Amino acid sequence: MTSSKSARRPHHWRRDLIELAALFTAVAVADAIANLIGHQPDGPYLLVASAVALIATAGFHTWWARRHSHAPPPGGTGPAPGGDGGPAAYGAEDGAAADDDGAGGVTGAEETTLWRMRTTVRDAPGSLATLCLALSRLRVDILTLGTHPLARGTVDEFLLRAPASLQARELSREIAAAGGADTWIERADAHDLVDIPTRVLSLATRTALDAAELPLALRQLLGRCTIHSLPAVSVTGRATGESAPVEGVLEETVMRLRDPSGGVISVERPYLPFTPTEFARTRALVELDARLGPRVPRSADVLTLPEGNEITVRRADRDDLAAARAMHDRCSRRTLGLRYHGPVKDADRYLDHLLSPRFGRTLAVQTASGKLVALGHLLWDGDETEVALLVEDDWQRRGIGSELLGRLVALASEAGCASVYAVTQSHNTGMVAAMRALELPLDYQIEEGTLVITARLTTEGAARPAAPVERARR
Repeated sequence: MTSSKSARRPHHWRRDLIELAALFTAVAVADAIANLIGHQPDGPYLLVASAVALIATAGFHTWWARRHSHAPPPGGTGPAPGGDGGPAAYGAEDGAAADDDGAGGVTGAEETTLWRMRTTVRDAPGSLATLCLALSRLRVDILTLGTHPLARGTVDEFLLRAPASLQARELSREIAAAGGADTWIERADAHDLVDIPTRVLSLATRTALDAAELPLALRQLLGRCTIHSLPAVSVTGRATGESAPVEGVLEETVMRLRDPSGGVISVERPYLPFTPTEFARTRALVELDARLGPRVPRSADVLTLPEGNEITVRRADRDDLAAARAMHDRCSRRTLGLRYHGPVKDADRYLDHLLSPRFGRTLAVQTASGKLVALGHLLWDGDETEVALLVEDDWQRRGIGSELLGRLVALASEAGCASVYAVTQSHNTGMVAAMRALELPLDYQIEEGTLVITARLTTEGAARPAAPVERARR
């Protein structure tokens, strides 16, 4: 592009005539002055001195011009790019607020808020530029931008840094005026500053290391959503009829994918439809899980009980099914009834479900002789998380239950769960004491003898009980 100042003007003969007349006039004046001074006694000396003075003046002017040719304009208040009335020009108010963060951006000393915003714009040139201009007028910085092409329009996903005084309703109104439709806005935090490819790679790594991470990875990838693992066979051995094609199904706010362990993984997000890009990412994570097969981290902690016996706390899976059934056989009917809240004869049927990494994480307590004496379960229940404990009768009242519960709550906190709940009988004093020992805010609900205790997690996590003392890790 050529500016108006540098554009070539049309040539005209009158300009040449004027320049030629000026040249002859200058020569005539110079000749008259030279004749007048030259006939004086000191005329030649005056002419030489005048020439030297002119040369010195010209040299000084050239040096001064070169020294100051790259100096910035005073005050730094030049027009913005495109400022000759173009769309990128800022008004006086916006220009006064500009700082190192960019023209019209949020000042460094001003309190700000992070927002995640998703809106749909027309797939036409300039539609995104109009949206960005509306954000700049609100002094909102765009930190990241992702696009999701659709058949009709494009879904743009932003991470924004806005003044704390800017309300979501005002932001949504301005976006609608700029052409955005189906706008969704929610608060974000520092974790959202990670770009999408890095986040997906991190979630894929977690999924590759632990099969129980898949539901958590999907939830972190898709935001607030409800994930259900629907088995192909129920705990009673009957077929549930749950199935999905290999390529999966996308229906607006619901995704259904074939579970590698059998059945279906259902993901629901009623407040915001899924895009084909999100569906492709989700399917890739599920396919990665299917290719790697069952896997559970094999780290273990060796602890010493107050009486001196050593126990090992480790992750458990379906390989421990036989040992878990043997523990059931050693437990009393009362202990099994407090744990499963149903017919004791059906307790073994739940074990295959509970030990599956797809439905949560299970911790097992093993004695020095290799016998399984306790199980602790952290179960993904849609948007909520359940904790459950079973300790063999001969090993109760030794702090094992409290140790397992503390570790399960710590796992839930690491997974980003806001709370955990336990379902038990109102007369199960052991479970109530273990929940209270967490030193977390608790809510109690009692209905027909069934007690539901909900613990709200804090950033510090649960207080670890002091009964068993950790000695070594292998």
